Amino acid sequence: MEIMEAIKERYSLRSFSQKEIEPEKLQKILEAGRLAPTAANQQRTRAIVVTDPKLRKGMAEACSNQKFVGEAPAILVLCADDERIMRCGQSARGIDCAIALSFMCLEAAALGIEGCWIGSFDPEQVRKLLSIPEGYVIPAVYPLGYPKEDDGVRREKKPMEEFFVSNRF
Repeated sequence: MEIMEAIKERYSLRSFSQKEIEPEKLQKILEAGRLAPTAANQQRTRAIVVTDPKLRKGMAEACSNQKFVGEAPAILVLCADDERIMRCGQSARGIDCAIALSFMCLEAAALGIEGCWIGSFDPEQVRKLLSIPEGYVIPAVYPLGYPKEDDGVRREKKPMEEFFVSNRF
């Protein structure tokens, strides 16, 4: 699948089949995140793959009791240490994790695997559950797997003229 095709086809999946993700496909997804650019090429991002059923249940609880999170066969948790604020005022580590997860989402979609980017979670609960050391930021949680049924659709996006301006706002 071409990159633009993966971008156009991916969607947020909240209904997972219990089919496990093949190890070679999971490795490709992780490789996409590993190769993602990072601020000053510091490569501080770490990906945790949660597959243990008990931990997945705990992750669902940490994610505002969203049951579907724990039903995914795997959950990616991205974190990074040594928090650094860039001159633009943004967290280098949060952005690094978001870039890595974006690359991983696209590789997953290219492999027929979908997920849902979770923003509603308690980072301290996730930290405790997964033994993430203090000093790490935890900006991203992404349950992923195969669709239970073909019920996912990509939501409509704004037209280009509402997204893009040339030279000045």
